Amino acid sequence: MKRESVHTFHIPVMGLAYTIDSPIRVAHYGISSVVSITDDEVIEKMRAFYSEKFSIPYQEITQKFHDYRAERITHYLNLVDTIVTEKFENFKNELAESKTSLENYIALLPNKSDLKKGLQHFIDEGITIKETIKNYLEEHLFAGEIDVNIMTKVDKDNFDKNNQLPVEFNDAHAALRGFANSNLTSSVVLSAGMNPRLYSYFENFKDFFPDANSNLKKKIILKVSDFRSAMIQGNFLAKKGLWVSEYRIESGLNCGGHAFATDGFLLGPILKEFKEKKDQLIQSAHDLMVKALSQKEMPVPENPLELKITAQGGIGTAEEHDFLLDYYKVDSVGWGSPFLLVPEATSVDAETRTLLANAKEEDFYLSNISPLGVPFNSVKGTSNEYWKQKRIDENNAGSSCPKRLLALSKEHDDKGLCMASKKYQDIKLEELEVKKDEISSSEFDKLKNKITEKACLCVGLVNAAYLENDIKIKGQQQGIVICPGPNLAYFDSEISLADMVKHIYGNTNVMTDANRPNVFIKELKMYVDYLRNEISDYSTEISTGQIKKWNSFKNNLLEGIEYYKYLFSTIDFFKNDSVKIQKQLEDYRLGLIEIEIPSLVMA
Repeated sequence: MKRESVHTFHIPVMGLAYTIDSPIRVAHYGISSVVSITDDEVIEKMRAFYSEKFSIPYQEITQKFHDYRAERITHYLNLVDTIVTEKFENFKNELAESKTSLENYIALLPNKSDLKKGLQHFIDEGITIKETIKNYLEEHLFAGEIDVNIMTKVDKDNFDKNNQLPVEFNDAHAALRGFANSNLTSSVVLSAGMNPRLYSYFENFKDFFPDANSNLKKKIILKVSDFRSAMIQGNFLAKKGLWVSEYRIESGLNCGGHAFATDGFLLGPILKEFKEKKDQLIQSAHDLMVKALSQKEMPVPENPLELKITAQGGIGTAEEHDFLLDYYKVDSVGWGSPFLLVPEATSVDAETRTLLANAKEEDFYLSNISPLGVPFNSVKGTSNEYWKQKRIDENNAGSSCPKRLLALSKEHDDKGLCMASKKYQDIKLEELEVKKDEISSSEFDKLKNKITEKACLCVGLVNAAYLENDIKIKGQQQGIVICPGPNLAYFDSEISLADMVKHIYGNTNVMTDANRPNVFIKELKMYVDYLRNEISDYSTEISTGQIKKWNSFKNNLLEGIEYYKYLFSTIDFFKNDSVKIQKQLEDYRLGLIEIEIPSLVMA
């Protein structure tokens, strides 16, 4: 039986723990979500928590276990699968037995859904035979996917005392093994770019290859920001006999978490290219996969496997949601940050939810706090800011670095150091002190801040889940780091799951700010600001390559604006805002033209 998605949206991964238990919370409603499997420590603590909550036997997997990281992940995912399966069966029974529950659930389904029409038929016809309803649900209602996320670059080498362990014990490799060995039939979402060594490791697990019936037990989803990247990565995997089942297109800047800016390519033009070239993407990978599977003497699918295109990043209205589905033909739309305000869906402590609900447009910003050196979406006023600054003021900057997940810099230590760690920052501050007399005080302060602004994400991104679930927090006080996208500025209160889902489908409105810009316009503004700030903040000597990059960035934005001008004048969506949107596009075009790209000064 082909498994159909109940909903036309999904909840993407958020942080290390904001969606750590989202499947347990929402999968029985048919809502798919993504669990980060980067931090095995929070995973083990959540396994202990939910084992106790659902009276399931629990035996701790300590770091003394040979393959503890992968084992922890496998056991947690199996536990989640068990709980979701039980909750789903109970939910189907509840729907079959209670007319009120059935009516409430019908109200949560997409308006054009066949499932909605089918269930509404039972209500309209007064059909109350439990067995009839239950049989219909068994055939048409499916639990949401329990997908997992791995940041491909967070693949630190690991050691046994001073001996480096084999590559399969690297962090991302062990996480992949943990997922591959689990009972789940779901997908791994790979984000943060290509890691050829990790991609090659997939070949060790048969669940990622098609069986004799051309089915995949475990699927690969690639989070990408442009078509070229999708083609390169998809073909790389296809040459190994591996199929990418979904390309998850995320806005480079109008998203949560780390922001991987494109070279000025905007979401609309990117989606247009995927829509036009989807068949090319499928055929290219299929041909390569057939050849690889034949050489491996494995089952070869006659026809290309299913390939989905989904989109996420800053979507906030039902009209934007429907537009992406109808015009660009995406298979699902990701709604991330707004769900941070939904207690039934995500693990966030009450204090942080209040901070997010009260935050205004100017409170959301791109920061440099990530030890990965990638811009990181942040919100002003977090408790992490307070504790980090307190240590800086006491000349004790840096984290004790208990988890070392981002200890990736080998500049001063072969085992790797995290740029947020006290050890790393002490070294860098000492180096800076030597240069103190050679630079101005303002330059000194700027360089010092660049060192000390890095935050301990490993601890800060999981503390909210601990607080919400009353799990004891040990070690150095780090407070909360949270990384919502700027779209959250337009949602200003705690939201029930029912109201959030109804908002997505246009059956209620939880957004009070009438001045919220269109998703494409908001992203365009962010890119124009990004270019302007990058040029003004550039402090090193400007190269020919950098000038070429900025010119390309600017030209791509200008081309994107022309595309949007045509698009918004021809589509049936956003008619009420079309005049305003066209004016905004022209304003940003003029603003872009005024941005001067530096030229090389010849001696």
